[in-house]
Amino acid sequence: MSPRPLRNLPQRAGIGLKPEHYADVMAAAERGAPPAWAEVHPQNYFGAGGPPHRWLTAIAVHVPLSFHSVGLSLGSASGVDGDELAALAALCERYEPAMVSDHLSWSNGPDDKFPDLLPVPYNHVALDHFVTQVGHVQDRLRRPMLIENPSRYLAYAGDDWDEVDFLHELCRRAGCGLLLDINNVEVSAFNLGLDPAVWLDAVDPALVGEVHVAGHSRKDDDMGGTIAIDDHGSAVRDSCWDLLAVFLRRARPKPVLVEWDSDVPDYATLMGEAAKADALLVGEPVDA
Repeated sequence: MSPRPLRNLPQRAGIGLKPEHYADVMAAAERGAPPAWAEVHPQNYFGAGGPPHRWLTAIAVHVPLSFHSVGLSLGSASGVDGDELAALAALCERYEPAMVSDHLSWSNGPDDKFPDLLPVPYNHVALDHFVTQVGHVQDRLRRPMLIENPSRYLAYAGDDWDEVDFLHELCRRAGCGLLLDINNVEVSAFNLGLDPAVWLDAVDPALVGEVHVAGHSRKDDDMGGTIAIDDHGSAVRDSCWDLLAVFLRRARPKPVLVEWDSDVPDYATLMGEAAKADALLVGEPVDA
């Protein structure tokens, strides 16, 4: 089957669409001022009908959608979860999202599904496996997808690739793109003792189809240290805005998503964060 034509995401700031904001988004659309685009986790819409679909159908008339999957488990040894892929394909047929993405991770074992996005080793075996699985998904969906860099808390010993080179090679071989999550870069760099600016400078902007920013928390661990937790439960950190500004200075404008998935704020607060991203996209400073 040939690839389907896609509706492009605007090179503007989008928001993660939450049920708390359905009515606000529709009210904004009726005023002629909806969000530039919105991202949803498709797993929340795998049911056949009901209120979630009524809202999403109405919102999709006004707002381009990006589907950010959390359930394909591309890195699992047994391969992509077939039921998840079938449900995702059906949802894509129903809503024709502008973009589909998932993670450089795994979450399914032989007998269990884990409620987390677990890391993969950066070796040749894992790369070959990911290339195959991403290709399988793209063939099924008849579209290219984006793969997101993970938040890491530990690193595997004996990797064959550093993270950026692994992602570049995956994109080259699989024909996919990169979802650049700058908050994840910060979290991983803090936990692993890396320089997030060096990591970001190594990324090829031409491969980036979407950018995420978010907040994270930092907590004391049991060994006397501090760990960064990718919880998406607060405003975007100033350091994350700074990294986004640096990236955008050498890359053309990209669709930028503000993620806020826990302790969800009111709609005005969320759109205020989106306005900060929009300011950076046109070269203006972010207001504190």
